[in-house]
Amino acid sequence: MKAIPYGRQSIDKDDINAVIETLQADYLTQGPKVKEFEEKFAAYVGSKYAVAVSNATAGLHISVAALGLNSGDRVITTPITFAASANCIRYCGGEVWFADIDPETYLLSIESTRKLIESKPKGFFKGIIPVDFAGLPVDTEAFRTLANEHDLWIIEDACHAPGGYFEDSQNEKQMCGNAKYANIGIFSFHPVKHIACGEGGMITTNDEKLYKKLLLLRTHGITKEDMSENHGGWYYEMQELGFNYRLTDIQSSLGITQLAKNTNGVIKRNKIAKRYKEAFEGKVKFQGLPQNSYNAHHLFVIEVDNRKDLYDFLRENGIFAQIHYIPVHTLPYYKEIGYKEADLKNSENYYSNCLSLPMYPTLTSEEQDFVISKVLEFIHG
Repeated sequence: MKAIPYGRQSIDKDDINAVIETLQADYLTQGPKVKEFEEKFAAYVGSKYAVAVSNATAGLHISVAALGLNSGDRVITTPITFAASANCIRYCGGEVWFADIDPETYLLSIESTRKLIESKPKGFFKGIIPVDFAGLPVDTEAFRTLANEHDLWIIEDACHAPGGYFEDSQNEKQMCGNAKYANIGIFSFHPVKHIACGEGGMITTNDEKLYKKLLLLRTHGITKEDMSENHGGWYYEMQELGFNYRLTDIQSSLGITQLAKNTNGVIKRNKIAKRYKEAFEGKVKFQGLPQNSYNAHHLFVIEVDNRKDLYDFLRENGIFAQIHYIPVHTLPYYKEIGYKEADLKNSENYYSNCLSLPMYPTLTSEEQDFVISKVLEFIHG
């Protein structure tokens, strides 16, 4: 059997034809495909606005900037995430503060977050960046209530979760990243994610003022709208110190066809997760699923006592499982800042045991059976 990765893109003839069509069209970048992708993505998640960017890290960066984060401002996030969820705060000179995770869901714990906020004077923190880790939706409604109590903004890092959702207290379905309770949602189009554009990201919001600010920051701070003067059709103004964080039409055309397949892709991911759960029930710990939540399953994570040995055993058998993630506060850069003594025991315990098994829509039943058999062979062996 060929090697089985933990995740991979699925590119078919429709995707290829869409890219070829764009390559033969007039615009390779800054053309109509970008706007089409933005509009279709906003409709998919249920937000008013979407801004396509070069990658999710760029999206996080200009999102904290658009929300007015300044040097010395403090923002709370989870240590169990990719470093970008925290790094975006540092890009603007802010301070990263970590709250612990829930040991069953692996999501940022609202109790730990509340405890951290209430341990400091009012106004000490500016915002919260919770992460829909592995595809499991954060209860942004609960976080919104907490944030309102302390005048905080929320960025929902939904990079793992397009197609995931939870039902709120009104029994309304809230799609991950729809920005109903968060100020902003962030998505990634890296090849191992649900929607593959090679690289790319999307910012979602329902706030028109934020939307316009994000558009400005995405393109060097340059605009042809709302200008103080106009010398002619060529004229533009640079109104902010922005960035070149644009997505191309080539990538957008791929994103459009990929997005159209995501609903079915998430259904397949949940079928794979169901088979894993049935095979491992009572034998191996895996991520919990809160009531009224639908996991988009970017990852399927298990916990085992001798994780390193299982990791090595699976790789010896051609199964390329992965670790998600090294707790951000333990990385050398953050240790230097002073997180070495942080009390984040749930996150550290999780990291010592976690392993992500293969999870992607084109994983075959035969391949999954092989993965399951090897995990159980190791556990029983």
